[in-house]
Amino acid sequence: MNIHEHQAKDVLREFGVPLLGGGAAFTPDEAVKVAQGLGGSVFVVKSQIHAGGRGKGRFEGLGPDAKGGVRVVKSIEDVRSNAEEMLGRVLVTLQTGPKGKQVNRLFIEAGAQISRELYLSMLVDRETSRVAVVASTEGGMNIEEVAHDTPEKIITIQIDPVTGVSAHHGRSLAKALKLEGDLAKQAGKLLTQLYAAFVGKDMAMLEINPLIVTGEDKLVVLDAKVSFDSNALFRHPDVVALRDETEEDPKEIEAHNYDLSYIALDGEIGCMVNGAGLAMATMDIIKLYGAEPANFLDVGGGASKEKVEAAFKIITADPNVKGILVNIFGGIMRCDIIAEGVVAAVRDMGLNVPLVVRLEGTNVDEGKRIINESGLNVIAANDLSDGAEKIVAAVRGAA
Repeated sequence: MNIHEHQAKDVLREFGVPLLGGGAAFTPDEAVKVAQGLGGSVFVVKSQIHAGGRGKGRFEGLGPDAKGGVRVVKSIEDVRSNAEEMLGRVLVTLQTGPKGKQVNRLFIEAGAQISRELYLSMLVDRETSRVAVVASTEGGMNIEEVAHDTPEKIITIQIDPVTGVSAHHGRSLAKALKLEGDLAKQAGKLLTQLYAAFVGKDMAMLEINPLIVTGEDKLVVLDAKVSFDSNALFRHPDVVALRDETEEDPKEIEAHNYDLSYIALDGEIGCMVNGAGLAMATMDIIKLYGAEPANFLDVGGGASKEKVEAAFKIITADPNVKGILVNIFGGIMRCDIIAEGVVAAVRDMGLNVPLVVRLEGTNVDEGKRIINESGLNVIAANDLSDGAEKIVAAVRGAA
């Protein structure tokens, strides 16, 4: 689960992490009120969307010379005018894709004198079963470009969960970031605070880019991006409360409500499969036959008729879907349950695209009987390859 920058900073503030003053705003009036409360003469107006590259992004409807999604302004009047221009407008960045995301909230933050920009992140290294701290002196830049062009400037520090952060980790971080004296001590303290937040809140990723050295030689977190382990959210109702469903695909939200594993993609062939491995293989073979999958959808091993019906409705709600492939290998999942769910969904919603069904395994004969006697216009497939070839041909023929 992802959250906005201002929310991430509120979480980090609980652990004593050094931050600038700021607050969220949903209207221009709220933006002005936050800025007035901050005092000073320099403010930063930041678009809040679940995507990076906001500063280099562009707003739809504005000219090519318009500012991006992060703007430094020097008066309360400029806070208001920029808020009016940004709120409600679609921001397009490299991470949003061409469709962009609508800006519904802003983060108004105090300005800072920046002496240096650094990079710092934490994530779970599954190969070592430890928390990996990634640090670089090249803050403020695209870390992927740094890794490609100058990999020697990226340092990784492993933290054993048994021992936690030790003094030597702080020294290693200070060395990696080329910090000395009091700044080195601040780095050690910051690492301890960030690690406590990372573990305490079950984060999956914490990225600070940039971590700045101010003109007063203080380390300050200038930007923060946080995502959480969805499997641990039951332990953190305070984190769940931060969820912004406007940033998520409505189909994925609906799938979550039915405990379905669903990810929307950009293709034209909708897929309903049981088992993550089989779902991946189904997507691959659709590509092999020259088409693109519209989704990843795993109904799981113990799906009910209602769950299958919900899955089918989610697939058909996608306007990009031009055909559907149901691929079920029944072990725990019974083929007759799948068949009943598909028939119920089609009768409820109608079917305007080709449907290919491949059933194999537990109660397969009963499942096929239900499909055959339903009166639906369904194309039967003998195996996965046959199913993929038939759905791609059907879609191409209907195009």
